[in-house]
Amino acid sequence: MSTMMFLRAVIEIPSDASLSDTVETLSKNKILSAPIRNVDAPEDATWIDKYIGIVEFAGIAMWLLHQSDASGNGTAGSAVGSPVANLASRLGSFTFRRTSSGRVETTTDSESDEAASVGGSFFETLTSSEFYKNTKVGDISGSFRWAPFLALQTSDTFLTMLLLLSKYRMKSLPVVDMGGNQIENIITQSCVVHMLAECVGLPWFESWGTKKLSELGLPLMKPYKLVKVNEDQPVLKAFQLMREKGVGGVPVIDTNGTKAIGNISIRDVQYLLSAPKIYKQYRTISAKDFLTAVRHHLQEQHEASPLLHDVITCKRDDVIKEIILKLDSTKIHRIYVVDDKGDTEGVITLRDIISKLVHEPRHYFGDFFDGVVPLPTNSTV
Repeated sequence: MSTMMFLRAVIEIPSDASLSDTVETLSKNKILSAPIRNVDAPEDATWIDKYIGIVEFAGIAMWLLHQSDASGNGTAGSAVGSPVANLASRLGSFTFRRTSSGRVETTTDSESDEAASVGGSFFETLTSSEFYKNTKVGDISGSFRWAPFLALQTSDTFLTMLLLLSKYRMKSLPVVDMGGNQIENIITQSCVVHMLAECVGLPWFESWGTKKLSELGLPLMKPYKLVKVNEDQPVLKAFQLMREKGVGGVPVIDTNGTKAIGNISIRDVQYLLSAPKIYKQYRTISAKDFLTAVRHHLQEQHEASPLLHDVITCKRDDVIKEIILKLDSTKIHRIYVVDDKGDTEGVITLRDIISKLVHEPRHYFGDFFDGVVPLPTNSTV
């Protein structure tokens, strides 16, 4: 497989980097995750020994919550009764389970909005604590079975790549030579959608791209299953839902419960950690408060971000080509489907689009994923 069309600089994070440095690196480079390089590995180490895993925004956020729970029980660095330790009682008890694919799943015994509510000064206290400053990124990396991550080999096919990014729910895929000592490239869902956008005008793409969303069976999710957060719910509720439901973002719905006023994605957790002072005026931080504060902060800093735009929407009668071009130009990962009244009734993600391009041949991966990724009940694999 040639990866030239996906070429981008590979951002690595040393295993002794702090959490604050890691958040800054991910934010500055506008990436969701990065490989962690083992600073103790010998210079001639292969990639399996050179890297220890992948760090993601989602992992950083949930690790902090988990450590706070441990602090509340007197087993971690913060004193019992401190603002950091008190996060445990506000969020409930988290249980962490690492799947064989390396993804960390969490469950919590507290579903109430009160449990997710914290004061506006909370994250400033958290990010200024020694607990946060002294924790190294190597402590929270995720891995895949015997390897630091699931990687593509340069000899793998485009079909393998597309299946892993869609059906098997990988967010990104490092590309390596099996005996090599470095990551040659990293392929993301965004890279694939950009590739598709550049195929506009080609006969095969025009034949497929002019189909309506409804003809392709999009959106995949029924309206009542849409994962969402109301504007007056705590912003932490949004991040809890993302981890519990395995989604990368949620719409913020108005008080009428029908229209989206914004979108919060997993990468937006960076603004809780890198700009905690902007929430000082709030007794509690609702989803709407979060959007308002972050938008004001971004405007002051003259930073470009999808958070500054209105919610990107489409209708079921739109053609898939228009959706791909819109996602690529705005650099977002999801678009919300609305009806004629503007009410939100679904979502289409990059993964959904990629899934409509490919079909997995029977026994394509053999038994490699048996027990790793749960297959749909109607799967023919």
